[in-house]
Amino acid sequence: MSAQRQGLFEPPQRAGIATLAEFEALLASLRSRRGERGRSTELVHLEHLPERPAVYGDLATPLPAPIRDVLAAQGIERLYRHQARAVDLARAGSHVVIATGTASGKSLAYHIPILETLLREPGSVALYLFPTKALAQDQLRGLTRLAEGAPRLRRAVTAGTYDGDTPGHTRRRFREQGNAILTNPDMLHQGILPYHSRWSRIFSNLRYVVVDEVHTYRGIFGSHVANVLRRLRRIARHYGSDPRFLLSSATIRNPGDLAERLVGEPVAVVDDDGAPRGPKLFAFWNPRAEGPDAASRGSASVEAERILVSLMRRDVQSIVFTRSRVSAELIYRYARERLERDKDGLAEKLSPYRGGYLPEERRAIERRLFDGDLKGVISTNALELGIDVGSLDAAILVGFPNTIASTWQQAGRAGRSREPALAVVVAYDDPIDQYLMRHPEYFFSQSPESAVLDPENPYVLASQLACAAYELPLTAEDEARFGARAPHIASLLEEDGALKSLDGSRYWSSTDYPAGKVNLRTISDDTFTIVDAGRNNAVLATVDAISAPELVYPEAVYLHEGDTYFVRELDQAQKVAYVERREVDYYTQPVLDTRLRLLDQRETKRWNESEVGLGTADVSWATVAFKKIRFRSLDAIGYHPLDLPRQNLETVALWFRPEEGVRAQVRIAGLNPHEAMSGLRNLLITLLPLYAMCDRPDLGGILNSSNLGDPAIFLYDRYPGGLGYAERGYALIEDLMRAALVMVDECPCELGCPSCVGLPVLRPAQQQDYDLHGGWPIPNKEATEALLRRLLGR
Repeated sequence: MSAQRQGLFEPPQRAGIATLAEFEALLASLRSRRGERGRSTELVHLEHLPERPAVYGDLATPLPAPIRDVLAAQGIERLYRHQARAVDLARAGSHVVIATGTASGKSLAYHIPILETLLREPGSVALYLFPTKALAQDQLRGLTRLAEGAPRLRRAVTAGTYDGDTPGHTRRRFREQGNAILTNPDMLHQGILPYHSRWSRIFSNLRYVVVDEVHTYRGIFGSHVANVLRRLRRIARHYGSDPRFLLSSATIRNPGDLAERLVGEPVAVVDDDGAPRGPKLFAFWNPRAEGPDAASRGSASVEAERILVSLMRRDVQSIVFTRSRVSAELIYRYARERLERDKDGLAEKLSPYRGGYLPEERRAIERRLFDGDLKGVISTNALELGIDVGSLDAAILVGFPNTIASTWQQAGRAGRSREPALAVVVAYDDPIDQYLMRHPEYFFSQSPESAVLDPENPYVLASQLACAAYELPLTAEDEARFGARAPHIASLLEEDGALKSLDGSRYWSSTDYPAGKVNLRTISDDTFTIVDAGRNNAVLATVDAISAPELVYPEAVYLHEGDTYFVRELDQAQKVAYVERREVDYYTQPVLDTRLRLLDQRETKRWNESEVGLGTADVSWATVAFKKIRFRSLDAIGYHPLDLPRQNLETVALWFRPEEGVRAQVRIAGLNPHEAMSGLRNLLITLLPLYAMCDRPDLGGILNSSNLGDPAIFLYDRYPGGLGYAERGYALIEDLMRAALVMVDECPCELGCPSCVGLPVLRPAQQQDYDLHGGWPIPNKEATEALLRRLLGR
């Protein structure tokens, strides 16, 4: 029997490329070929990541026989070092966070102490929290396979998912009989905690709470979830239990700090990864220009398709990660067309995977990938999280993900065993991508980012305290558990009439259901249904309400599993898009218009030859037109205006307006003041989260002159009504400016890079093809530094 294979279960090994040298030779052959229209490609960097052997650990107390036997049947004779350490800590009653690499067996490390407890204490219960329903379904399959491996475990474990897709009769039965409940924070927040009396058996016997993929709980979402977990612990104590928390995370810079902020208590960190890793070749691939005098580079999607097809023909099971749904569909369509010409059935072993597909379609794709039936899959970041898709040999990343951590997470999907693996990043014609192509050492020298959240954000805390009071009266002890600000915020809620005091406790006094008004995430939870009008309005897919006007506007070409559908109508009132199958030789791309309009000026102040202000702003966006783009090219063959209603976000913004004299001094130095302010905007979006305890995507930034008559930088909260981030920036403007100058001074680059005036996190439309929409140019570092020195009197 083998010592231990990656993960819990692994499909049979497949033939394919056996050495890194063969991967390197394949890339070299692709590099030397001439593509269509005389285009060639450039392999700009190869990084060899060495093999890492397994390091095993021993448990303080051996495993019970049923668990030992079922693991042995799966070829697992010993636990890795981090698994053994996590199990021992959980047995000792510690809260634990496991922060190790992709496919290192983190789920086994939290399953073992739970299964031991369910065997030893038949009435005990475990609650599993996953950020997505798909991940919960996947983990249910893994837990069920594990439990069914031994009769005693099968009798001891009653597992199931509890989410919005669970039928009513199943929910009732599960509340009465289940002891391993897999759900998500949103359902816990709105569907379980407010009705805790129905769940009294669960809360009375709750021993463990698993929080998986905790690196996703950051910013606004993480701040809400941290308070939901405090509400959970409060209700558990009300019913006499005190569960231990078992958390898992991808590799980030601060797993312990993040876990402790989520749980509200000390958490032991296990990050000494003992799982083996095969050797990996990490390649940077840059499409060359479309000709000797061309200003732009070739299509990253076309290059990714060529690499994918070549790998599949060599029997290399591969995954392609894209940054948008349309890119996933395009690469699938291009690869399918090329493989169909071979007439060897390989085209049937390729599939796209993305949000919007129906749940049963996604589950079928996951099963085919795990079983080895698929040789290639093209996915958005929907497969970045730990859904078990078996052992993959190659990962192709089309464009750099927004973070270093996500890049390693996606690249880690290849090489889920000791076999050699390949990761390729194909660059877009985008300033950040191109910088990294010129400076690959920058990427390989960077540590993964920190995940930041703030459970005591006053806006978040006010809404969560209202939910808590609805569930149980708030006592002074309860309020202390929610942080130092909680008593004051509870008093404000009482002044507003939402709470009333009686005998030392605060009671919910409104008829409202507060959890129903609190969305944990910043995205809309409304969805549009896409129906096929040519098949009796059969449901084809879904799309969130914010993205619908960018994807299924009238006369758009909607891509679904590589096929083209013409959008006949977008019914915004009924939230339905009617499409019909139509074969065309083009796809469409939305043209967006984003505006910020200042509604009122709450406060202004003078600061060093500039005006700083705080006010309410209306951020609006709309699809105002669309372009027709010919397949396999970047050529626009049509442009059509649209008249769709605008979507709005009313929020809080701060602005910074330097005086004309300051901008003139930058011009006198031979530099561009607009570039200087663009660089400063990027620096402020990078730095403000460090002071406001939020995530960069929680903020928006725009440079415009229409509101104040002069160029001004506006930073705003990406949340209705604001969450205090802009207010924090207004109060600390001098600290932010000083930090920005230090950041520019200490950066070793010459002209500007993603670590200073460049912006590594961009938020273009989710439905756009990045081949056609490059990011903002990296501003001139010298201009930004000159502006900062003038403002700070240096």
